[in-house]
Amino acid sequence: MKILLVEDDAPLADTVTEFLTDNHCLVTVADDGEAGLEQFKRGDFNLVLLDVMLPKIDGIELCKRMRSEDTDIPIIMMTARDTSTDKITGLDAGADDYIVKPIDLPEMLARVRALMRRVNAPIPMVLRWGDLQVDLNVYEVTYQDRVISLTPKEFGILELLLRHGYNVLRRHVIVEHVWSLDDPPKEDTINTNIKSLRNKLKAAGAPPDLIETIHSVGYRLKRNSDKPTEKVAAKV
Repeated sequence: MKILLVEDDAPLADTVTEFLTDNHCLVTVADDGEAGLEQFKRGDFNLVLLDVMLPKIDGIELCKRMRSEDTDIPIIMMTARDTSTDKITGLDAGADDYIVKPIDLPEMLARVRALMRRVNAPIPMVLRWGDLQVDLNVYEVTYQDRVISLTPKEFGILELLLRHGYNVLRRHVIVEHVWSLDDPPKEDTINTNIKSLRNKLKAAGAPPDLIETIHSVGYRLKRNSDKPTEKVAAKV
């Protein structure tokens, strides 16, 4: 699930991002309303988590603009204001749900999942590249039916690789979707995760060069005779 988080409180954004990433979400963070709107227009998100009190464009106005761009995407607003009037204002602006701070992270995740079910949003659930399969429904990776245990970061990188296929996955895209932009990883951190991912795939029987390095640019999957495919979850 690709989530856009618009929150100017950096520590809170980091906490929410880490929690959602550990639960196999790809999170893009924007720290003001203008940046949030820009990310929204150029991204392809399944859901938006939106703070009410934002610099440059406040959350209520941003919600209205997002809703004018996309009438279907689920939007959850987050605020410290816990009054009926504030909730009505947010819902009237186009939000689908409302979370009051301090945020209870498990409850937030439950609301995200419930909202996705309620709006019947189709999400690609199974990605394949030859004998490699990533099942997003159960967060399972297999190669020739051998299950591979990955860390959340490794899983996120592999999902991105399968979505890009033979197209190059640039390093900044990995950082943007797998790590917090406010606390980007060191160069060695990405290299370490790629090396670990390669070793785990190789141990399961995959070719050692399944993940190719495009020097100074990024990574891609080795071309083979099978085209990458994906199955979309049935509506629930």
